[in-house]
Amino acid sequence: MGVLPKRIILMRHGESQGNLDTSAYTTTPDHSIQLTPSGIAQARHAGANLHRLVSGQGCSPDWRLYFYVSPYARTRSTLREVGRSFSKKRVIGVREESRVREQDFGNFQVQERMKIVKETRERFGRFFYRFPEGESAADVFDRISGFFESLWRDIDLNRLHHDPTNDLNLVIVSHGLTSRIFLMKWFKWTVEQFEHLNNFGNCEFRVMEQGSGGEYSLAINHTEEEMLEWGMSPDMIADQKWRADAPRGAWNDQCPWYLDGFFDRFDASESDDDTEAIQNEGETEMKVEANK
Repeated sequence: MGVLPKRIILMRHGESQGNLDTSAYTTTPDHSIQLTPSGIAQARHAGANLHRLVSGQGCSPDWRLYFYVSPYARTRSTLREVGRSFSKKRVIGVREESRVREQDFGNFQVQERMKIVKETRERFGRFFYRFPEGESAADVFDRISGFFESLWRDIDLNRLHHDPTNDLNLVIVSHGLTSRIFLMKWFKWTVEQFEHLNNFGNCEFRVMEQGSGGEYSLAINHTEEEMLEWGMSPDMIADQKWRADAPRGAWNDQCPWYLDGFFDRFDASESDDDTEAIQNEGETEMKVEANK
């Protein structure tokens, strides 16, 4: 495995014309929606904040950045404005990556129809609902999974041209849902946990930083209050705090959604007799069901 980035930073684009007025989607393809003047200002401000983060106290003086960017106009424009805060010597490279694009909502969007469709999505569930002629969040999860494979290969083969003596900050300029799916995939969050997550604000970013043991954690740069505002549960926050010091690749035995959600009847102190009794109980239940 190559040298891992010190930070992986997920940034949502600035305010777009579609954020301001959804009727923009009826005449303009989603990928062509532009930033508003406010969105441009947000992106410049985000660039200054990003610069402070990566160059601050405790950072290597030879820090570098590598950017992945969605091919949509609003994300490309956001990166262009963010880039004003950095000299070229600090940027190793930029790669347009179509797999981190926005969820596909279909082609030109009819306002009244989309209102009904989004109401249906709320009843059906945000993760599994597939937009007509478009994607579900589950579809986005699949393509982000493919992006992960490429990302690990790029790191392993040092395609990012990362000098291991420098701190590398990997920045992904993308979209709200795509970024939430990225976090869900990375931290192995469940569908139920995803459903409770709130969207990023325009030009907000989430910082995954390597802790002392090598694991990535949101808790190093973000407070518990912030993570609660994002819709993370106390269990999810506790896991992030654990990751801040955990050895790389370690298993968090206190993570309740790994085991307790399915095996809450079991206890580590059970004797063989207890286990046999439980097995017999299960066999009895199956026989009862078979005889119905």
